[in-house]
Amino acid sequence: MRKLTHAEISEKRVPTEHIATVSRLPLIVLVDNIRSLYNVGSIFRTSDGVMIEKLILTGFTSHPPRKEIEKTALGSTKSVPWEYAKHPVEAIEVLKEHGYKICCLELTDKSIPHYNITKAHFPMCLVIGNEITGVSKDVIELCDSGIEIPMFGTKQSLNVAVAYGIAVFELAKIWRNN
Repeated sequence: MRKLTHAEISEKRVPTEHIATVSRLPLIVLVDNIRSLYNVGSIFRTSDGVMIEKLILTGFTSHPPRKEIEKTALGSTKSVPWEYAKHPVEAIEVLKEHGYKICCLELTDKSIPHYNITKAHFPMCLVIGNEITGVSKDVIELCDSGIEIPMFGTKQSLNVAVAYGIAVFELAKIWRNN
């Protein structure tokens, strides 16, 4: 076994000039009041890794162009479609009108494990929330379901960008392989 070179890895990736024609995961991710610009950048980079449909940055979530976002996004702000909406509730209402199922990545009394999602949950809008307070109450009230990542240690949560990475790659696997 040997580590692949950058050139070998690049051969397997979508060229930038073809990014608009790539088949995307039917998943829109709504970012609800994320305060860390580095988390926002990581969310962009992970979103590129699974080719989500779009990111919607809401509330006080910062958006490009910002050097702190670019530091962790590594250019993915150009490959991931995104928009800013001040009010997450309004954005969710529009998505519901277009047939998206709204799922929050949050611990609720009705959350299901992230690996129990099915293709029937798509097209989906996955809502991820603030590092301290999570997804806001008014947004949770609009959600069709909740997704959780089971925790087995003493901590009850993960960093939002880490949790998003776990969840979105599982969602991509479910959509693309089952």
